[in-house]
Amino acid sequence: MSSGFPGGGRDFFTGSGGMNGSYTANQQQQQFPFRSPLSGILPDPASQIRRPDLIRKRSLAEFQQQSQQGLEFYLRNVKMRPNFHHANPLSPISPVDYPTVPSSLPDPRYGLPVLHRHRLQPLSIFNRNSGNVIFSAAAEVSGQDTEKKMMNHRLQELEKELLGDEDDGDGDEVSVVTHSEWSDTIQNLIGVNKAPISPSPTSSSSSCSSTSASPPNPSTKQSLIDAAGAISEGNPAAATEIITRLQQLSSPRGSSEQRLTAFMVSALKSRLSTTDHPYSASELYSKEHKLSTQMLYEVSPCFKLSFMAANLAILNAASEQGFDKIHIVDFQIGEGGQYLHFLHALAGTKRAAALKITAFDDDSSGDEKLKIVGERLSTLAEKIGVEFDFSVKKLIPSKLSRENLGVKSDEALAVNLAFKLHNLPDESVTTENLRDELLRLVKRLSPAVATVVEQEMNANTAPLAVRVRESCEHYGAVLESLEATVARGNPDRARIEEAVGRKIGNAVACEGRERVERCEVLGKWRARMGMAGFEAVAMGRPVADSLRGKLNSGTRGNPGFTVTEQAGGIGFGWKGRTITVASAWR
Repeated sequence: MSSGFPGGGRDFFTGSGGMNGSYTANQQQQQFPFRSPLSGILPDPASQIRRPDLIRKRSLAEFQQQSQQGLEFYLRNVKMRPNFHHANPLSPISPVDYPTVPSSLPDPRYGLPVLHRHRLQPLSIFNRNSGNVIFSAAAEVSGQDTEKKMMNHRLQELEKELLGDEDDGDGDEVSVVTHSEWSDTIQNLIGVNKAPISPSPTSSSSSCSSTSASPPNPSTKQSLIDAAGAISEGNPAAATEIITRLQQLSSPRGSSEQRLTAFMVSALKSRLSTTDHPYSASELYSKEHKLSTQMLYEVSPCFKLSFMAANLAILNAASEQGFDKIHIVDFQIGEGGQYLHFLHALAGTKRAAALKITAFDDDSSGDEKLKIVGERLSTLAEKIGVEFDFSVKKLIPSKLSRENLGVKSDEALAVNLAFKLHNLPDESVTTENLRDELLRLVKRLSPAVATVVEQEMNANTAPLAVRVRESCEHYGAVLESLEATVARGNPDRARIEEAVGRKIGNAVACEGRERVERCEVLGKWRARMGMAGFEAVAMGRPVADSLRGKLNSGTRGNPGFTVTEQAGGIGFGWKGRTITVASAWR
């Protein structure tokens, strides 16, 4: 049998499983760092010394009664051994030194000196018929009292009997001792002895103990993924245990990782709860969430620059087609912060320009809110000398046309879909598929350009564990990047992070229509836009270089922020993780 430890020697026994109590010639040539207690005593079957009182095998009950007291001192590390495919009963554990024991004590069984050693002697007991290891024990020969010395004889006697004599013709008694019986017996024998053996630093047992040692605690992200997996598998007890442990590592006022953990733990706890649902769709449509999200857009370079990229794509499309007037249809204007930059950019052109914006309200109070947004933009436009018009309409898909929107022939029509599409349910949620329906409506308008700005995150149809992983990586980068742009003492910092927490909670804790945070990666948007009939418009290196310059001036060259050209878009990220992507289509 193989030893079960790496680096073991060749098989100790040879053959297909028959063991007759004698060693083969091959074994005699092997060199081991220690010797078996029976080594050298039975060199040949013909020379074996037998005693009449040892012919009969003792039962398991007799063995337990006679051996229990002595084994308490000797069995230090006893465990079940799995079935192996070879025949080496000895584990190549290097010896551990112990005080010297006199070797002059005669063995009453064979009339020969007992081969005492100052080291730990491994002992393996086998089922002769099956070739399975019944148990493996390590016996320490300390020589401090007579009872311990006598136990060495008992172990030798035990190994002799369990190995058996082929001449007896009765090999079934050992085979009926099952693994379960031996496990129970040994556990009873060693139950009072819990002291571990400290191996020598230079011995091979050091590597064995390190292999069997408990692995280090998994990372926080992996623990969160494991909790999500337990929830998906219908094991709330395991999920609760992980979440409870993670809660001790989280802090809403700690590092970015601790704050992220706090948000994730809250989201997973909400998913397990049957009463507490703080991340429903109504929360994400609330006025507070919209305001705090707009604050995130304004302070984070990744979001702010993605709006600028969409603006530049619109300006380039209008310029290429020879239009001085631009009419933008916006389905998610928010607080209108995107167009503050657009008006300044338009004012910087050498030719006279005009801007018209048509916005759609998305709730009953949206009309009043959007009027306030229009007034603020009108004030800025008048101040910088740009002709400006702002109107608000109800979104009625059947009436969405260029005529109803008031698009004039001398205007370049642009449709802005910044952070709009991921809030619309698709075919995985409802047969209505509002996401594709809106894209088809936009395509029928034949715009000069349609811009899409979205978070780069796979959180739509992905299973829970994947969404947890994506949320950890994506929002972990968002929270860490805030350290470089917003001071912790800033009163707006807490509101911004609460918005991030609501986004995480909705993406993780909710399903169906309640889950409105359904972000996609650029590749999926590309496929969806293609199915709606759009083709990508290259934004070009000049746009990327311009935005990179703005990034460096706004963040004083912080190397954590990145601007990267991607297939059909420009990505903005933090330390290698793309957070947002802006793309243009026609």
